[in-house]
Amino acid sequence: MAYVRTVKTASGATAVQVVWSWRRGSRSIEHIGSAHDETELAALKAAAAQRLAAGQTALDLGLSGVADPGTLPIVSSQMTHLWDGLCAAYRLLGYESATKGDTVFRDLVLARIIEPTSKLDAARVISEIGVEPSSYATIKRRLPAYAKPAWRQALATASAAHAGLGPASLVLFDVSTLYFETDAGDGFREPGFSKERRLEPQITVGLLTDGSGFPLTVEAFQGNKAETATMVPVINAFKAVHRLTDVTVVADAGMISEANQVALQAAGLSFILGARIAYLPDVVREWRDKHPDEAVPDGLVLTQPWPSTSSEKARGIPDRVVYYQYRHARARKTLRGIDEQVAKAQRAVDGNAPVKRNRYIQLTGATKSVNRSLEAKTRALAGWKGYTTNLTTVTPQFVIDAYHQLWHIEKSFRMSKHDLQARPIYHHLRESIDAHLSIIVAALAVSHHIEHQTGWSIKKFVRTARRYRNVKIKAGRQILTAADPLPDDLRDALAEISRT
Repeated sequence: MAYVRTVKTASGATAVQVVWSWRRGSRSIEHIGSAHDETELAALKAAAAQRLAAGQTALDLGLSGVADPGTLPIVSSQMTHLWDGLCAAYRLLGYESATKGDTVFRDLVLARIIEPTSKLDAARVISEIGVEPSSYATIKRRLPAYAKPAWRQALATASAAHAGLGPASLVLFDVSTLYFETDAGDGFREPGFSKERRLEPQITVGLLTDGSGFPLTVEAFQGNKAETATMVPVINAFKAVHRLTDVTVVADAGMISEANQVALQAAGLSFILGARIAYLPDVVREWRDKHPDEAVPDGLVLTQPWPSTSSEKARGIPDRVVYYQYRHARARKTLRGIDEQVAKAQRAVDGNAPVKRNRYIQLTGATKSVNRSLEAKTRALAGWKGYTTNLTTVTPQFVIDAYHQLWHIEKSFRMSKHDLQARPIYHHLRESIDAHLSIIVAALAVSHHIEHQTGWSIKKFVRTARRYRNVKIKAGRQILTAADPLPDDLRDALAEISRT
């Protein structure tokens, strides 16, 4: 027979042994280990029990839910490191205090980062983390609160405080569209201009970030609302709530309009906008006249003062400056595109290819020809980019560098659409849509903070951290905690996330 016994040692520890005894009093003793507290003792007894059960088969009595012989039941399993890292970022951004400790909102935000899914399925994601989820009824009851402007403003206030916005701050603005899995509009979800050429109803979303792309606020508009009509309402509302002055707004060429420039000037804001170049600027023509046989140097910047006329001043249009910069790489890319489009147009004119949309095909009645004047115009503009601003005292490099920060906000939009899967949206009520956007913008901010602190993509952080769990095991009357050791890079990343 075999049994487990415990023996006190001279050092005061408790030795755990497996005793194998035979007839006539002979026996063999196998030492398992020495314990110095109750937890170690329970673990050693469990190991001894496993040793006794080694190689034995169990009689199948048809009972379910019973652990295999010699195995210890797992009480809980948690992705502690992943959850603690996400919660630390959420807390450092001020969202915990801004939402007054609303754990339902926090769980929806963090679940969106871990595995983008529906509100109903978010409970499964939270359960797999090892956290007790809220019921779906509770989530539905709380969603209307997340759609209220006051809730969005509380998040924006926390974001602005974290970004350290103040005088002379730089903010970026851009718009995108989110489509819906439906075929009927309702006045808010409406078909409109889509860069992806989608026909489904959509909404237009305006995103405001700081200079690094950290999201500050988001606003939804009707799907058929023009992009130029979205910028001023978002910025004015944000400026009024946070009492900001001397803020410079950076936006791309799609945002430039006389109405926007007037409104930004009236609000006391500076702006840096991309400028569309329809014709060869005078300053570029003058430079070429003075340097007829000289190639345009890479990085050349030409300045065009643009003082407002008396009638423009009466309409509130400020004095502006337009900077034109030439880049060899930009010219090379543009010229390659022109060559391809002209070659396609020539094949269509020669009858060797079907006539499709091509700006270089000129139709005069039934006669087709290649528009050589348009070709010459676009070739002359290749490589030039315009930047317009009402900051008349700053350097051209400041304006150009500020405009080139727009890639940060474009990255934020890509993250929201792909990593966080903000689209397609299956909600149909305006209230639910606004609540969805509140969750998305908070998840975007937490993701941006983690990426900025660790240098990892949010996808890499989640994929790496979720592999390491803390497991609680029941051994007799004791609960043991087991965990895989963390690799150094993950340990460093978690420390950076918590660093203020």
